[in-house]
Amino acid sequence: MLDRRTVFEIHRLKGEGNSVRGIARRLGINREAVTKYLKHPEKVMVKRARPSKLTPYDELIDELLKEDPYVKAPVILQRISGVGFEGEISILRDYLRKKRGQIKDRQAFIRFESEPGEQMQVDWGHFGSLSCGDTSRRLYALAVVESYSRMLYVEFTHSQKQEALHQCLLNAFRFFGGIPRELLVDNMVTAVTERQARLIRFNERFLDFLRPFSIVPKACNVGAAHEKGKVERAIQYLRRNFWPLRTFADLSDVQRQAAKWLEEVANLRVHRTTGQRPVDRFSKESLKPLPQFLPDCRETGELLVYKDFAVRFDGNSYTTPPWTIGKRLTLKADQHLVTIYHKQKIIATHERCWDRHQRIELQEHKEMVKKLKKKLWQDRSIAAFASLGEIAREYLNALSKANQPIKKNVERLLRLKSLYDTPSLLAVIKKALDYKAYGAEYVENILYQEMTPQNTHQPVKLKQENLNHIRLDEPCLADYDSLVLQRRKEDD
Repeated sequence: MLDRRTVFEIHRLKGEGNSVRGIARRLGINREAVTKYLKHPEKVMVKRARPSKLTPYDELIDELLKEDPYVKAPVILQRISGVGFEGEISILRDYLRKKRGQIKDRQAFIRFESEPGEQMQVDWGHFGSLSCGDTSRRLYALAVVESYSRMLYVEFTHSQKQEALHQCLLNAFRFFGGIPRELLVDNMVTAVTERQARLIRFNERFLDFLRPFSIVPKACNVGAAHEKGKVERAIQYLRRNFWPLRTFADLSDVQRQAAKWLEEVANLRVHRTTGQRPVDRFSKESLKPLPQFLPDCRETGELLVYKDFAVRFDGNSYTTPPWTIGKRLTLKADQHLVTIYHKQKIIATHERCWDRHQRIELQEHKEMVKKLKKKLWQDRSIAAFASLGEIAREYLNALSKANQPIKKNVERLLRLKSLYDTPSLLAVIKKALDYKAYGAEYVENILYQEMTPQNTHQPVKLKQENLNHIRLDEPCLADYDSLVLQRRKEDD
């Protein structure tokens, strides 16, 4: 039906002497309509547009488009369905086309199909970076697709190292509940080290990882992305459907959201190529079973325990029991945990920190240090050194705070006391405190520079070895002076 303005123009032009044909040509309408509205202008009704189901959500959609102009229709549909939208995705796609003013052409591709359980395709995707405290870490995602069903597994990491690839693949096999007969990979250095025409040299560590699973590796030809088109499309789908309009607290949060998305969206959607949901098409029984003993894929290193009873790993310090100071321990780390071993026995487990320059400390280690220090204070040698006076006790506390081996330093300082007189030793210790030089070697060096030993003879050695280690407390002369003064007062 024509609106009132068009009907008015029909009658105006007719009044000017124009024919029905001329009016129709000028207004772009057919002659029957002109004749009809000339006879019955009063029966004209303006057709009112029916409100769209999408109209109440226009503002929300516009806000989402401002946040990400390239977000895809399925992602927006997830958001507006959560607040009450019950329409189909088709009207949402029409709205987005009008909003963006463009329609992308679909490209043809060659499809390679595999039998159930025959092949899995693997590839990395780069997803910018993620803030971890004051540190920014690169973020990657390894996508693994079971080729027949298009069942998808995704794991996010901060690394593309050899160990990260192996750990992610192992987690993928656990997710699928089995292993394929062949694994199709890109020409990543962690899988392919050299290639010349059809001759491929696979990474030896990668082959060592695959050997227990009896998986045959296959590498795509260079520049032939269509050969692994299933995983390529999966990464594109991940970028368009999962990644937009999300915020993440840390790596664990990214993985939690990704796992929920895989369970509730990615593997439940009707795949455009197969026409079925991946979860319905997937058959666990078609895969080979996992071996009884799975390889340990964690990042491993032999590390020294420093004086602060901690090892250094990936820019951070992780504490160990204080009795391990000076020892070399085995550290194994995955995406979430750092585990420390002493002779194949676990002695510490920490949550992995992705920030840098942090000290990750267990309370039990701090308590062990306190108990150890309390026990040391009860040692005879330490008690004898402490009896030398306030300066000696202050130096003991300084050694403790500097995480220096107290007993070892005290034994050395007492040997210096045997060579030099006590006042000289205390004077040098005072000087060492002023310079913040904590350690018997500093005190010994100052003594050698400033004076010569007072006693050059060796101490007498007794047959009973335990008697050679008797240490007597240094008497405090001030106590004797106060006692003499007290007796004089009583005599007076």
